Amino acid sequence: MSAELTEEQMAMLRKCFVMFDSGKKGQVEKEKIRTILNTLGTNYDADELEGLLDQQDPDGHGTLGFDAFVKVVGHFLEDQDEEAMMKELKEAFRLYDTEGNGYIPVSALKEILAALDDKLTRSDLDNIVDEIDEDGSGTVDFDEFMAMMSGE
Repeated sequence: MSAELTEEQMAMLRKCFVMFDSGKKGQVEKEKIRTILNTLGTNYDADELEGLLDQQDPDGHGTLGFDAFVKVVGHFLEDQDEEAMMKELKEAFRLYDTEGNGYIPVSALKEILAALDDKLTRSDLDNIVDEIDEDGSGTVDFDEFMAMMSGE
């Protein structure tokens, strides 16, 4: 484990990993790593990412377990400060909060999640949304969205 990652970052990585482990096999496809980094608003060098992925998947299985996932994604998180990440997440949220109400409909959240991972089934999306929309309001406010993205 990387000593430089904060508890919050580890919790967020755990949450991301679980979200993108669509088969619940404890593995995330390497192609999804790029999507995850983009979602987190992380700047990364494509060649550096490829090198890290190859290093963590020497057998070429195309998937990473959680520890390997943390080494790859965490590598790029270390350079990023918490404030920049919060800004990126706020920005992503604002794109879907077109009315500026401070919340987005769960349908928009499903859209975001489906765009992030095209292998999520309708029931996967429903389960994720049920977990996030704890009050059953049919909307997700910024705090609920942040809690999802940061693994709280």
